[in-house]
Amino acid sequence: MFEKVDIHSLNFNPFDKIGKDWLLISATKSGKTNTMTASWGTLGHLWNKDVAIIFIRPQRYTKEFVDESETFTLSFFDDKHKELSYLGTKSGKDEDKISKVNFHIEMVDGNPTFKEAKEVFICKKLYVGKLEKEYFLLPEIYEKNYPLDDLHYVYIGEITDVYSNK
Repeated sequence: MFEKVDIHSLNFNPFDKIGKDWLLISATKSGKTNTMTASWGTLGHLWNKDVAIIFIRPQRYTKEFVDESETFTLSFFDDKHKELSYLGTKSGKDEDKISKVNFHIEMVDGNPTFKEAKEVFICKKLYVGKLEKEYFLLPEIYEKNYPLDDLHYVYIGEITDVYSNK
């Protein structure tokens, strides 16, 4: 059961939650939900708002869903690396990958998350832009991360609500 909590009452390390534990970015389009695993992102304060900044490559199927929706969710889990790894390597365009890992979609205030999640952030899109090759100051970062020239799109979302699974 998800309960709304104050974002400022959360006690977790964002470096671990994002970089080590990973998360799911999810959105709904035409009544269908899709999700992708992310291990890059930031949480912080921008434009006098609590925000999440996420990155999605152009070929990811989830991008279509995030683009079509006014909101997206970030779902955080405990000990679900196997499932998140699968969700990050398979496309929802090709299969019902969510059911394959035995996750169950739950709508919270009209936004998709999963019954198995520990926390969920509901984010309202504020900004979308694309990284540009000419702005990389260290060429080796570009070369290592973008051998296909598939630069990420950057989404800044205001964290409007946070829920904890009790």
